[in-house]
Amino acid sequence: MRILALDGSLGGDHGNSSVLLDAATEILRSEATVERATLARAPGFVAHRAALAAADAIVVATGTYWDSWSSLLQQFLEQATPSEGTELWLGKPAAVLVTAHSVGGKGVLSRLQGVLSTFGAQIPPMGGLVITRVGELARGDGGPDCEDIWGLSDLEVVCHNLVACARGSRAFRAWAVDRGDPGRRWLER
Repeated sequence: MRILALDGSLGGDHGNSSVLLDAATEILRSEATVERATLARAPGFVAHRAALAAADAIVVATGTYWDSWSSLLQQFLEQATPSEGTELWLGKPAAVLVTAHSVGGKGVLSRLQGVLSTFGAQIPPMGGLVITRVGELARGDGGPDCEDIWGLSDLEVVCHNLVACARGSRAFRAWAVDRGDPGRRWLER
């Protein structure tokens, strides 16, 4: 199996998204050959078309910039538009990894998954996550409600489900979820 790991962040090889994508690549290499590409080094769609064509699945990583993905990733998607609905995308499993300083990442994740789905890619269950600086600080404190904050350990689930989907399997996993009382009042004044 071949997987394309595409870093679409502005920080390129030196940013937070690169650290997250490196962690995913480490996990995926036990199951597949992973080709790593960075838009900050080689911008545009044409530079990565052959790698995408050869891939059985794709992982896209981006930072959050003013409630959106990077301008480099936007350019890539715009240039890829003529390939929408072609064999380049149809049914190809895609995972999305987003980093954010504090807020906005979940919107980026959902919107980017929607765009990839419209291109024709298949989004596996629990096929994306957002790692934030705020979340990492909260998880570092080990508070009682940290199970509902995405962390690097959840990356195992995203990678497993991407590989399962690429193999045509339904042996998906789930990450930890707060199954207690998510509707409880937690804000006090």
